[in-house]
Parts: sequence; C-alpha cells; structure tokens
Amino acid sequence: MNNKKEIKINTKYPSIDDLREKAKKQIPRFAFEYLDGGCNEDVNLYKNTKEIRDVELLPYYLSKHTGSSMKTELFGHTYDAPFGIAPVGLQGLMWPNAPEILAKAAFEHNVPFILSTVSTSSIERISEITEGKSWFQLYHPAENSLRDSLIKRAEAAECPVLVILSDVPTFGFRPRDIRNGLAMPPSMSVANILQVMGRPEWALNTLRYGQPSFKTLEPYMPKGLDLKQLGKFMNDTFSGRLNEEKIKPIRDMWKGKLVIKGVANEYDVERAIALGVDGVIVSNHGGRQLDAGESAIKPLTRIAEKYGKDIKVMMDSGVRSGPDIARTMASGADFTFLGRSFMYGVAALGKKGGDHTISLLKTELQQVMEQICCEKTADFPNHIIK
Repeated sequence: MNNKKEIKINTKYPSIDDLREKAKKQIPRFAFEYLDGGCNEDVNLYKNTKEIRDVELLPYYLSKHTGSSMKTELFGHTYDAPFGIAPVGLQGLMWPNAPEILAKAAFEHNVPFILSTVSTSSIERISEITEGKSWFQLYHPAENSLRDSLIKRAEAAECPVLVILSDVPTFGFRPRDIRNGLAMPPSMSVANILQVMGRPEWALNTLRYGQPSFKTLEPYMPKGLDLKQLGKFMNDTFSGRLNEEKIKPIRDMWKGKLVIKGVANEYDVERAIALGVDGVIVSNHGGRQLDAGESAIKPLTRIAEKYGKDIKVMMDSGVRSGPDIARTMASGADFTFLGRSFMYGVAALGKKGGDHTISLLKTELQQVMEQICCEKTADFPNHIIK
C-alpha cells in the first residue's frame, strides 16, 4: 500500500483548541471530563504543556536551506512524521469506534498507533486495520498466564513494539470521575442520562457500534458481569506495579522491540538499559497520576542528554500541537506521542477526526521546520535556545 497521504485539513478547526471546544459540545460531560481532566487539583496537567512552551527555538534565516523533511526512523521503520498516537483507555466511551478510526488514520499517514490493554478494540482488530504495524501497550496482569497470553496474541498479530506501562502502580485520584460515577460502562445516573440525551449524535453512534467494552480482555472475562463485578475483576486481574523481576521474563519472551512507558527519572532509565529494553517513553500519564510530580519535559531533557546514545528516548504528556512536537524534539526526544489531541479530533469530527488531526499536526510541524531552517527532525536540538 502507498502510505503517501495527502495533507488536507478542515479549515473550521485549524487548531487543537478548536477541536477541544467542538468535542466538549459533542460528547456527554462524563466522557469529556474523563478525557480532559488530570488528577487531584490538575496542577501537573497544566504544567505539562506550559513547561513545554517555555522552550524556545532559534531560527537561522540566512542559512542555505533546501527543504525540510519530517520523516523519522524509529526501530527500523521510517515514519512520515516524528509523532504517533499514544495509548488511551476507554477510547470508545469518548467516541464510538474511536480506536479503529485512529488506527486507520495512523496507518494511512504512516505514523504509529499504540493500542492500550484497556481500550475498546481488540489487538487482532487493530492489527488487521494497520496490517501488523500497530504497537501494543501491556497493562501488567497479576497472573503470569494472562501476561503470557496477551504477549503471545500481540506477537501473533505481528505488533512490532510492545510497550509496558510503568506509571500506574495505583489509580490516580480523579475527583471528576468520582463525581460522575465513571466505570465501564458508566453509571447511568439521572444526571448522566440527561447528558446522553443532550448529545444525540454520540448516543446514536453508541447504539450503532454497541456499548463499549474491553475487547482485548473479553476472552478472559466471566460472562454477564455487572458494574460492581467488572470493577472487582479489573482490580483482581491487574497489578500495575512494575519492577525488574516483572520486566525480565517479558524481555525474554518478547522478540520484538520493548519499550517502557511512564519513566520519569534517570534511575529508572538506567535500570531499563540494564534489562535490555529498546526504548523509554518519558511520561507522567498526561498529569493523571501524580499531581505533585515534575512535568514530563523536565526529566526528558536530562534523560536524553545522559542516555540518548544508549536507548531511544521518547515522550508524551502535555504535547498538544506541531510547535509542541518541535519543542519536545529540540529538547532531546527521538519521537513524541499525543493522546488527548487525537481524542479531541475524533470526538469533534467522528470518522474524519483522525485524518484531520494528523494532517493538522503535520502542517504545523512542517511550518515550524521551514521557519527555523531545520532540514530533518534529528537537527531539532541544534535550534534550542538554552
């Protein structure tokens, strides 16, 4: 398949902020607040983006410039841009069929899509859409048998990269979700029912595609679980706390590229290198886990400087636009991932949302590269003002 995708955006929504505002009007409040919010007082949620935007880039206007290319090599594959779609749980709750829409757009644009264990499409379906090019994020199970089964399924689906989630040893304290009774499916209180009635397009699409569920996990679930039973099943089934003893057997079993997502300090990166991990995604889970921690860009800069020659260093959390991608790359990242931006796009524009959002980010990033006379993405660090 020719993955050369034409860049075309909907001029009504020329920014991620425009998509966010449209998404807020399109989906029930409980779904929007799950997507949009952080934890506790949202300090790190806002700090993530703010501190990325403190990074300044240096243009060289009088230098010889023959053009800029966004193409970026990562793990033996050359992507058309240095960004991908981060794993997001409960995607189908925020917009029906969202993971399939985004996976298709990512494949057509030749950028990576990462499927979460707790998203609403299966490993096999997303692999089919992407012709075996999607990555899979493993939320570590409590039982080794389930871990092994999920890894074997990812291998059978030809996923080139396995991502292990490390930054959810406990669930973040998220006041909005507590107030909204958010579960899977969400509690249908009177308030939530009224919210659904006020969003007819979302409701009709949910009827069309069915109540969202954890498709990858369905083979392991007892039939007919009610909400309380489902919550107990998830708590009993998964142990998010990761350590070296849990990573070693995964490294032995997984023959593809292995990435740890959620590292936030040099010590953890050093341990990852010692374990033979191929890459790390510096992240604070989009500000959804630890409100009192650093923004993602701060450890990214230190980690890239110290370990960038030893391991692939990537980042998510707070990246919202093409200029944000440029700032993050200039700070040392080999690659970047965005979560909320893509979900805003799908919630705002439905089937066209993935294509529009990728096209918008590509357009913004290309403009920055041309403006500062940056010919290739590996040159971004030459343009940072320290």
